[in-house]
Amino acid sequence: MFPPVYPELHKKMKYIAKKCGVRFQPPAMILIYENEAGGKSRQRIMPVRNFSRFSDCTRAAEQLKNNPRHKSYLEQVSLKQLEKLFVFLRGSLQGQSLAETMEQIRRETTVDPEEDLNKLDDKELAKRKSIMNEVFEKNQKRKDDPSFVYDVEVDFAREEQLLSCSWDTASVDEL
Repeated sequence: MFPPVYPELHKKMKYIAKKCGVRFQPPAMILIYENEAGGKSRQRIMPVRNFSRFSDCTRAAEQLKNNPRHKSYLEQVSLKQLEKLFVFLRGSLQGQSLAETMEQIRRETTVDPEEDLNKLDDKELAKRKSIMNEVFEKNQKRKDDPSFVYDVEVDFAREEQLLSCSWDTASVDEL
């Protein structure tokens, strides 16, 4: 095997993703990035082919992220963000407005506290658990946080309404 003529060109280039968006007509993902070596901003247009209003957004995002032509550019772009952009594209193909698509995404990325999770299938339950874990991680206070308090003691007032249940009045009197 011969050594490369220009070895500096064969080194893996690092790209810093700045913005990622979607173009509806013709369908494409657009990435604004900077080369790690130079600070010049560039734009990369990645056409989306074979995508319809019935396509799976998760699978399309995985295929784009793992595409050898775009892989090094999309390293810093999360799979969730790409999936969300594909949902916008699919919504556009279905004839939805941007507001309708955003409302659909909001419904899919939040967990209704009144929903019975026992009635969900395994795939939907895993999705809800993933959403709950993301919210937990986002709201979690760590030792580095300025508002972190190590030993928090909270005294919860007992409400009379809780003690006035008819079925356990005898147990309250015994205490």
